[in-house]
Amino acid sequence: MKKTDTQIGAIHAAFSYFIWGLLPIYWKLLNHVNAKEILANRIFWSFIFMLIILFFTKKWGLFVRTLKGFAQNKKQMYALGIASILISVNWFIYIWAVNSGHMIEASLGYYINPLVSILLGMVVLKEKLTIYQYISFILAAVGVVIVTVSHGVFPWIAISLALSFGLYGLAKKLINVDSSVGLSLETLVVAPIAAIYMIYLIIQGSNSFLTASIGTDLLLMGAGVATAVPLLYFAKGAQKIPLSLLGFLQYIAPTLTLILGVFVYQEHFSKSQLLAFMFIWTALTIYSLSKTKLVTEMKWRKEKRATL
Repeated sequence: MKKTDTQIGAIHAAFSYFIWGLLPIYWKLLNHVNAKEILANRIFWSFIFMLIILFFTKKWGLFVRTLKGFAQNKKQMYALGIASILISVNWFIYIWAVNSGHMIEASLGYYINPLVSILLGMVVLKEKLTIYQYISFILAAVGVVIVTVSHGVFPWIAISLALSFGLYGLAKKLINVDSSVGLSLETLVVAPIAAIYMIYLIIQGSNSFLTASIGTDLLLMGAGVATAVPLLYFAKGAQKIPLSLLGFLQYIAPTLTLILGVFVYQEHFSKSQLLAFMFIWTALTIYSLSKTKLVTEMKWRKEKRATL
């Protein structure tokens, strides 16, 4: 692989995480809209936008073939349905958390997400963990306990975000398709529900879309673009860079969200939260370094076998 390909891949991946980290600003602009209506519009317009992408990238045929294949493979069809529901739940909790003043806890969820993925891999896929991964998980657990004890409330937003996205990743392992086709299929599953809910709001006269302002309408429609663009750039970048580098880059998003929550939107960041984050940051550092070391060792062994 050319060095320039790796550099371009890193730029694409970093750009996607940068957008994800700044997305709270977008949802804050829609603070006057109910979180459920924002989610419905996000799903519906994401599906419409992805259909346009499929048409212009000439992947419509691939989309249709993949859809027919899913209809004949119940295992993949169920995995697709579960993935669609999980990502919708994740989107809803995140939007609600941001617009309800829980941006710091939302960032916590995405910090601990890689460690939740470790746990799921161990429990569901029977993967063996290294000593460093065990240490990482224990340190992160201590961080969660600190938040729970100090505030007297279980950090359900952070845990729900981490679990829903971790389980989403697990479901995606069973769906090996093109990234743009995959996102189109996922939104296809829940787009009818989103459309029905949007129509229901119109009938009830409680809709913001088409009644609030042109700016609100454009923001709700633009939610599809804001959702799809970083996912597409992420897919481009992930194909060209090592997993270890991708692991480091993924912390850009929650770091930006944390900065926004503390310094821009003035959310309270207590000493106990700082202590909890320090445990989790330490866990992530150990996890990331051990992962890099593992990848390096695997590469060295592969090169050694090639020379024998």
